[in-house]
Amino acid sequence: MTSAPDAKQTAKKWWTAFFDRSYISINEAKDETDTGYMLSRNYTLFRYMLGCNAYGAYPTKFNGGLFTTDACFSVDECHRGKTPDFRMWGGGAFTAQNQRLVYWPMLKSGDFDMMAPQFDFYNNLLSNAEIRTREYWGHEGCSFCEQLENTGLSIWWNYGFDDTSDPNHHRPKHFDKTELRGPWTRYEYSTQLEFSYMILKYHAYTKADIKKYIPLIESCVRFYFEHYKQIYRENTMSEYDENGKLFIAPSTALETYKNAVNPTDAVSGLRAVVKALCTLPEYVDCAYYEELFSHLPEIPVTSIYGQACIKPADFWSGCINVEIPELYPVFPYEQYGIGRNNLSTAIHTWNHVPDSQRDYVSWHQDGIFAARLGLTEEAREINTKKLGNGPRRFPAFWGPGHDWVPDHNWGGSGMIGLQDMLVQQCGQTIYVLPAWPADWNVSFKLHLEGNVQIEATYQNGELSYILTGENTQKYTIVNCSKENLN
Repeated sequence: MTSAPDAKQTAKKWWTAFFDRSYISINEAKDETDTGYMLSRNYTLFRYMLGCNAYGAYPTKFNGGLFTTDACFSVDECHRGKTPDFRMWGGGAFTAQNQRLVYWPMLKSGDFDMMAPQFDFYNNLLSNAEIRTREYWGHEGCSFCEQLENTGLSIWWNYGFDDTSDPNHHRPKHFDKTELRGPWTRYEYSTQLEFSYMILKYHAYTKADIKKYIPLIESCVRFYFEHYKQIYRENTMSEYDENGKLFIAPSTALETYKNAVNPTDAVSGLRAVVKALCTLPEYVDCAYYEELFSHLPEIPVTSIYGQACIKPADFWSGCINVEIPELYPVFPYEQYGIGRNNLSTAIHTWNHVPDSQRDYVSWHQDGIFAARLGLTEEAREINTKKLGNGPRRFPAFWGPGHDWVPDHNWGGSGMIGLQDMLVQQCGQTIYVLPAWPADWNVSFKLHLEGNVQIEATYQNGELSYILTGENTQKYTIVNCSKENLN
């Protein structure tokens, strides 16, 4: 049996290695009233919380992870009488739009070993998701709903009931048995593309073998082609539209834009995943995916005041939530932004997002979008709100916002926003301080694609850095504190 002193030394050694592999330290004077110091401290505290959650058989839950509070005191008196294990959005259910924000920051923080439970969650349930597809529609591919039980099937609340008076969840006899009754998540399958892309990015960062996840990724793509070709063929006798493109409808742009045609989250997700697969001959038939890519619709774009602007979808009938799918080509799918010739289009899109859909709490990604577009003052303002002190004794216990206390997708999205203010990458070009305030000193170590790490210090307007890892000589460094990217 390990003695207490030995266990303590083992723990200290583990946490030392954990915090050595990446860090962000802003305005190092440790002044509790300094905004920059507060942000980097809370970033570190939340990363500590993720480290505490890291190695279970199941992913870290967005609505608190293993941390719980007495809800009547920390959330609202209406929860009096519920156990401390109660949390909104279910104890056993997994909500993908929220879960993803817990795991994206682990790439730049270098916490790659902590990502396997999330990947394995979907991989272990692949068979059920494929059986569901064959049973409902008679074609191949996996169909993971937005909110999943541990079986890989939709939670009961979204599928609906015959005997409820709730009009959003009552299933009339005429209702399509293959689709969810809950209007928010009906037709939403795009998050399976996002986790596929996350696995592909994990490979790009680490060069680790992802062979066991390739069937999952291929099945996620196959569903979209099989499903929407089948629907289009039944209505038009053709598999593709008059331009030879996949026609994605009926669909939804996230939970927000309903009855959508070619929603931007799905289109940009398919384009990102299929394009990445085209570069992996060790895993897939690249010619096959190049052919699929040729049939993908373009990201929907319109013109506002004479400037190109990304649309949420080609068409939609109504809006019932406050997400921003038109900026998914910026994050997570990296098709618009710094280092690309379409940056002005993305900024114009950002400038025309409705005020009703802007926020910083919970899963809102405004701070990430602003950072990825090089909008320094907006990124500073939003991420300061995002990573500011929570209202409880432990400052990284944010929430409830839209979710719960502590809100892990609140912290995860804050981590991503701060990371992206410091460093971004487009191919072999690394942009340092792309959205960083000139009056904030900072030192940081973060990870990049290609199994590369950057360690940098920005002090009184001067940047110094070192790259370590594989083939560092092939990268070009752009010091954004000296250049105007916009």
